[in-house]
Amino acid sequence: MRVLLVDDHKLLREALRYLLNMEEDIEVVGEAGNARDALDVAARVDPNIVIMDISMPGMDGIEATRQLIAQQPGVKVIALSGHSEWDFVDEMLNAGASGYVSKAAPGNELLNAIRAVQRNEPYFCPEVLMMLMTSMGKAEVREELDNSSILTSRERDVLRLLAQGKRSSEIADVLYIAVSTVDVHRRNIMNKLDLHNVAELTQYAIRAGYIAL
Repeated sequence: MRVLLVDDHKLLREALRYLLNMEEDIEVVGEAGNARDALDVAARVDPNIVIMDISMPGMDGIEATRQLIAQQPGVKVIALSGHSEWDFVDEMLNAGASGYVSKAAPGNELLNAIRAVQRNEPYFCPEVLMMLMTSMGKAEVREELDNSSILTSRERDVLRLLAQGKRSSEIADVLYIAVSTVDVHRRNIMNKLDLHNVAELTQYAIRAGYIAL
């Protein structure tokens, strides 16, 4: 796995590089100290996975994630941040991040996250996952299994793949359908389940058992 590190603290980048390069299946192919440099470096080194800080001078990691995924649709982004407030998690998920790890988490959490997103599985460290679960109780929701029953078989297939972090083009390949058809199914799922963004879809997927805790 080819990993790019993005953080404005050089000491942290060096520590992460040391940690990750000890793993036989992980190679740190580049690093950047700010978001704009990250976009340039990513275009040059073509990473599979980007470890992205959120708070950086100039462009923040949320906007950088949005632009990076538009620039290189196949890349996976994991947020590594000192912020564990819901607003930051929500914005990173909506920007396209596949995982979120707190900087207070032990090093093995980041390794777990890298390997999970490489398998197209979303990953949240326990602190963030607990917050996701807690936030669910604040919203009025239907029973998840009852909700699933209103979806067609094909919509459930698409939902399952979305919950695994797959993009529309990847889902189209798996199901042998057009990307435009995937997008139609996605809209139907969101409408039927009254979901409005990626964060809500992720919460639903956890409750309905599409993402294992």
